[in-house]
Amino acid sequence: MTTPLGTGPGRALIAVYALFSLAAGSRAAVQIATRFGEAPLAYALSAFAAAVYIVLTVALWRGARALALVGLGIELAGVLIVGTLSLLDPAAFPDETVWSAYGKGYLFIPLVLPVVGLYWVLRRRR
Repeated sequence: MTTPLGTGPGRALIAVYALFSLAAGSRAAVQIATRFGEAPLAYALSAFAAAVYIVLTVALWRGARALALVGLGIELAGVLIVGTLSLLDPAAFPDETVWSAYGKGYLFIPLVLPVVGLYWVLRRRR
């Protein structure tokens, strides 16, 4: 038997993902609409991050554990890969993404969030 993901601290996790969906999505939409040519890779990655956050918000809210685990894995891999590449080759990222420098522009929350999410989803199994 499993316990619901959206109870107790899970509600806060869902709220943070919803907030990040809005923040990353809004930022990416404005950047893509107004200056996509300046940093297309960075802006597309921010839009992708927003899409991942939306999927995770819904998956956690609906209790879709398998989808949440896949989404959290994608998010963690994205933060680690984009974070590393943005530090190794700053020229490839003329503007920051949500995941640049491991989420430095967002107080490193993008780096911590998938770890907390994985802990929550895996811990909630009985």
